[in-house]
Amino acid sequence: MRHPEYQYLDLLEHVLERGDERVDRTGVGTRSVFGAMARFDLSDGSIPLLTTKRVFWKTAVKEMLWFLTGGTNIQPLVRENVKIWTDWPLANYRRETGEDISQPDFEARIAEDDAFAAKWGELGPVYGKQWRRWLSSDGREYDQIGDLIEMLRNNPSSRRMLFHGWNVAEVGQMALPPCHMVYQYHVTSDGRLNSLMFQRSADLLLGVGFNWVNACALQLMLAQQAGLELGEFVWFGGDVHLYLNHVEQAREQLSREPRGHPKMRLTRKAASIDDYRIEDFEVEDYAPQAVIKADVAV
Repeated sequence: MRHPEYQYLDLLEHVLERGDERVDRTGVGTRSVFGAMARFDLSDGSIPLLTTKRVFWKTAVKEMLWFLTGGTNIQPLVRENVKIWTDWPLANYRRETGEDISQPDFEARIAEDDAFAAKWGELGPVYGKQWRRWLSSDGREYDQIGDLIEMLRNNPSSRRMLFHGWNVAEVGQMALPPCHMVYQYHVTSDGRLNSLMFQRSADLLLGVGFNWVNACALQLMLAQQAGLELGEFVWFGGDVHLYLNHVEQAREQLSREPRGHPKMRLTRKAASIDDYRIEDFEVEDYAPQAVIKADVAV
């Protein structure tokens, strides 16, 4: 059987060779295709953790755990050595103050100075805010994750088991509007949890493999909380793109072959969706090839 990672590599090659080249919001430029799909069977514990380059899976899981807190400030992430969200507040700080502070110095201040973090570490009402504290026009807050877990437990045949982050009224206040914006769930008659994630904007080299780990970690937690087994993870991409400064890195990755079938499991039963810690996650059989470095387009 062909290794499931070839779904990623085939898409990478397709975008590289046939993508429409155009200017994008960042000014870097992309090669882009519209509409893509991948499907992975998680029932044996396998997850789509890329092996043709190292993906820092703990960073991805830590980010998902932060989303689940409903937080919107990067301080907890920086304190966990997760720096994937620093670029946006750092750019804002430099623009507003004129100070050409280095990223390490900025992150040190965020981590150590609560007042500085409160002012300069905010991202606006991004993912976690919408997932856990969606604000309606009448001032009520909705916990989409909590409501989802209740449906998984009590009405698993529902076709309304989903949550999303595209709050039209608040998109303009976000440092970055949600890319992986809609998640939907489905429970089979034999008790397996399937998930589907739609990603409106998919940075193929840096983002997609990372976001797959995000989504699978969440699926694992939701399944445990609802007493279900794992089924499939299905991914849909809208604007799937390769930045022009990632082309050589993409070619390097395409020269490699997948190896092994990484698995992820939870080491304990958490009391609630809010009780998970990074130490609860364990990955086995992961022997990736070397890191491929590339710059984030902000």
